[in-house]
Amino acid sequence: MAADVGFFMNSSAIQSNRFLNNAVLWGNCWFIVRSMRHIVILGNGISGITAAREIRKQCDDQITVVSAETDHFFSRTALMYVYMGHLEFHHTKPYEDWFWAKNRIELVRAEVTGMDVDAKHIQYADGQRLSYDVLILAVGSKPNFFDWPGQNLRGVQGLYGKPDLDRMEADTKGIQQAVVVGGGLIGIELCEMLRSRGIQVTFLVREDRFWKSVLPTDESALVTRHIKQHHINIRIDTELAEIIGDGAGRVSAVVTKAGEEIPAQFVGVAVGVSPNVDFLKNTPLQIDRGILVNAYLETNLPDVYAIGDCVQHRTPPDGRKPVEQIWYTGRQMGETVARTIVGKPTTYQPGVFFNSAKFFDIEYQTYGHVPARPPEDEQSFYWEHPKGTIALRINYRRRDQTVVGVNSFGIRQRQDVWQQWILDGKSIQYVLEHLPQANFDPEFSKQYESLIIAQFNAENPEHKFRIKAKRGLFSLFRG
Repeated sequence: MAADVGFFMNSSAIQSNRFLNNAVLWGNCWFIVRSMRHIVILGNGISGITAAREIRKQCDDQITVVSAETDHFFSRTALMYVYMGHLEFHHTKPYEDWFWAKNRIELVRAEVTGMDVDAKHIQYADGQRLSYDVLILAVGSKPNFFDWPGQNLRGVQGLYGKPDLDRMEADTKGIQQAVVVGGGLIGIELCEMLRSRGIQVTFLVREDRFWKSVLPTDESALVTRHIKQHHINIRIDTELAEIIGDGAGRVSAVVTKAGEEIPAQFVGVAVGVSPNVDFLKNTPLQIDRGILVNAYLETNLPDVYAIGDCVQHRTPPDGRKPVEQIWYTGRQMGETVARTIVGKPTTYQPGVFFNSAKFFDIEYQTYGHVPARPPEDEQSFYWEHPKGTIALRINYRRRDQTVVGVNSFGIRQRQDVWQQWILDGKSIQYVLEHLPQANFDPEFSKQYESLIIAQFNAENPEHKFRIKAKRGLFSLFRG
């Protein structure tokens, strides 16, 4: 490590800062001589790249990002649009290729097969080694497979990264029939991708309704109807048993647990993901489902951190899961670990939960706490437009009427407004009366707030709420 420039700090800052060394007392001040470190980041997804960029903004340490997947960072959520012909792959890269050299972030394309904790180096598949002073594991997740007979046949795959997109592109040329297994967001994406090329799709959902673990019954039914309207043969309560080959190493059909055989020249597997940690299991790193971290995203090893999909929180933040594989939480972890590494110890605080997706033509947003079944101490108000593709659900506490979460389908909602309402503990009355403030649909779009509040009043005759705010950015400064 090379010497870095020194700077002054007071004694309390010295005592609270675990990440700087060589403190020297000079007069009444502490003088810090900090060494230049080599910070190595495994993984160039949103977590790893966010960490690299945030660290570079705050210090001059050497930064190396290692990935076996691609040369440059790209947006995983845009992969489906490349397959559908809406984008070319280079459009998915948020930064120009020259950005990395200009910002002194070295990119290495290599597969990492292990790490030596004592020697502080990682090892590549070709035997070469890379030393580190600080290591950030941002190694992501991988699609789940459940040892189905035939799952290794050509044409059977998940959808996670660029290699999956390339395989799908090659293996779906000229095919007529496909099966998608699993009823979550990736499953819907695979269905839409395949239908965009005129391929017949059978969608196998193990549960008795779509996305049962996340969506309440009404929203699940809404999405299921929409899936059928897009000519997807969705099969509820149907489980995969076996994948059959054509004798030449390629898939030709699947068999369900009910014994039904469904022809398919491609099988998309979308039954969730799990942390990509297999190559780390023979190391001293503590791993359960994912890499175990504390509130500072530190692992059990000195100078080793973990962020993103591969993480399992020892003590999750309130209301959050130990393993939470969402794009924005990965970005937040990258920002958090960067502050800690540059000497500003920061605990991971993800804030109000949110997520968004698209079910073919229906945009979905959720903020706060809206489980598939509300707990006993919560009320749930649901409104759905007669056309069956627009809906809003608001959950609120019985005891004090405080709003705790919202699901929105087909009405764009302002994230900052809903998060502030939830953080401020606004009542259901306040939220309904100010609901237009959260509307983020394009100008001149039809508004539904009056219909929503009218239904609430009809269901709760003791209330006579009325709209007190208008839609638009300037309405946010009122009330």
